[in-house]
Amino acid sequence: MKAAVFHAHHDVRVEDVPEPSAPGPGEVTLRPFFCGICGTDLHEYAMGPIVIPAEPHRLNGSVLPQILGHEFSGEIVAVGAGVTGLKEGQRVSVMPLLSCGTCYYCRRGLNHLCVRMACVGLSYAWGGIADLAVVPASHVTVLPDAVSDLQGALVEPAAVAAYGVDTAQVRPGDRVLITGAGPIGALAALYAASIGADVTISEVNPVRARLAASLGVGEVVDPSTVDVAEMLKDATDGIGVDAVIECSGNERALNTAIDAVRAAGRISQTGLHTRAASIEPMKLSEHDITLTGTWCYPVTDWPRIIDLIARGRYPVEKVVTAQVPIDRIVEQGFETLLSPTGDQVKILVDAR
Repeated sequence: MKAAVFHAHHDVRVEDVPEPSAPGPGEVTLRPFFCGICGTDLHEYAMGPIVIPAEPHRLNGSVLPQILGHEFSGEIVAVGAGVTGLKEGQRVSVMPLLSCGTCYYCRRGLNHLCVRMACVGLSYAWGGIADLAVVPASHVTVLPDAVSDLQGALVEPAAVAAYGVDTAQVRPGDRVLITGAGPIGALAALYAASIGADVTISEVNPVRARLAASLGVGEVVDPSTVDVAEMLKDATDGIGVDAVIECSGNERALNTAIDAVRAAGRISQTGLHTRAASIEPMKLSEHDITLTGTWCYPVTDWPRIIDLIARGRYPVEKVVTAQVPIDRIVEQGFETLLSPTGDQVKILVDAR
């Protein structure tokens, strides 16, 4: 079968690999529909292996080379022994996090913080950018008719964004700043708006700024030409916004978040920083600001996110800017997204 396989940095090959055997007990075999190219995939392609294990993974023994893809939807084509409530032909979305179930965090329901965590498409035998993939049956959620195959592939990044907004305790009527309008920032803006928040989006990249403006959920400002914190303070009689969802993962945006949020406000650090950032911690203390990191999402969130999409409250499809065939994933996917002059924000691989 055909699959996109990571071998090393700048070495992703679309190649023939052996098809999986019949699914084992508690497993299902899927035929993927769509799969997103995630920021993690881009980091692996540009600088990896980072998360992808070069030595056997301690949870499941997986090791390079790795079939990519952890944001995907698909159709069940085979069901393993002991699986109930699922059948061939059903359309599903995959929750890709794999946890041990026995560590300190798993025993407390914090499986996304498992000390031995693995992930489908990153540290597992199979991934979603392939003709077939085998996953635990417990990790798929059936898609209702109101949710498209494409939307089903966006549940994973949508859950990341929603967790960032929820962690900041955003409520109806809150003023919220989103820093960074990449895929997660755009999805966070959509989710915050669905709650009833008054959203402002800060984005310097013109391609991403245009996408943010097309969402129709709030004002988009360029932080290279506007002092965003000062603008928001002026608009709120010197108070500031109730919450900031920091989705860019850079030092300047984090400091903007600290300066823009009101006293006793909340900042959710959802974008991943790849290097150290310098802040003034005294500002957090003086203004009673809560700064909280987020990692992934609660593993039980799939039914809730899918329901929001089905009811039209979370139009996740708006963040997709291109669909590419698997054979063109490197040049039209990875290279385009990594190019400083690239014209895309969120690309899905059409694996059908």
